Amino acid sequence: MPPEHWIVLPTYNEAENIVPILEAIRQLPQRFAVLVVDDNSPDGTARLALEYRAAYPDFVVELLQRPQKEGLGRAYEAGFWWVLRHTSAQFIYEMDADLSHPPAYLPALAKALEEADMAIGSRYLSGINVVNWPLGRILLSYGASWYVRLITGMPIYDPTAGFVGYRRALLSQILTAAPIRFRGYAFQIEMKYKAFLAGARLVEVPIVFTERVAGTSKMSRQVVQEAIWGVLWLRWNRTKLRKKLLSPTRPTEEVSPPATPPTERG
Repeated sequence: MPPEHWIVLPTYNEAENIVPILEAIRQLPQRFAVLVVDDNSPDGTARLALEYRAAYPDFVVELLQRPQKEGLGRAYEAGFWWVLRHTSAQFIYEMDADLSHPPAYLPALAKALEEADMAIGSRYLSGINVVNWPLGRILLSYGASWYVRLITGMPIYDPTAGFVGYRRALLSQILTAAPIRFRGYAFQIEMKYKAFLAGARLVEVPIVFTERVAGTSKMSRQVVQEAIWGVLWLRWNRTKLRKKLLSPTRPTEEVSPPATPPTERG
């Protein structure tokens, strides 16, 4: 039976982390398939993913190679479209490849999706559950969450979270309504806000977030600035966005996704 649960895993220079995270997902008692979306990492991340798949043929791993790094939002959008187009997955997940989102929480997200349309791995639902972050980074992240809630009105404690599960119908609704606008971490806010405007059932699942121990963070000043102004843009355009989300659209199979390179199947 084809896997019902697919994880979209964007990578750029994650050679130190790709094998450990694939191994952790493979060891889970529940079956998850993985789409690695690699933005032409010069460190060989894509090659290592293919080698791991070859070593464990019963573990479903696909690779979508893109020609260059274009930001987190573009990588996820391409990956989501690939899963919708090429699989019958009913539950689709996004998570970081650096093990900051522990794969052990995936079954809890899957359980939440039995009732919810979106399940969010939340760092702030039950306090501040972040490990190995400096105080300044914690204040920035927690303050950003407060700012997003204030501006958008979303009843979500961790609106910038990047560990998220979607029901297929909701993800299709969001993607077919309009292209994803933001490239950086504002993408995370955009996806949740569009789900909120669409009237989706959003549930937060408490997790413990651990800062990466290998590789380098992709956070930058530009990413932070995009998130600050992006929230205001989303709020200002809420009526237009809601109208698009709730308007009848063609089935996903008839809507053309953004152009992407072919999948490398090894």
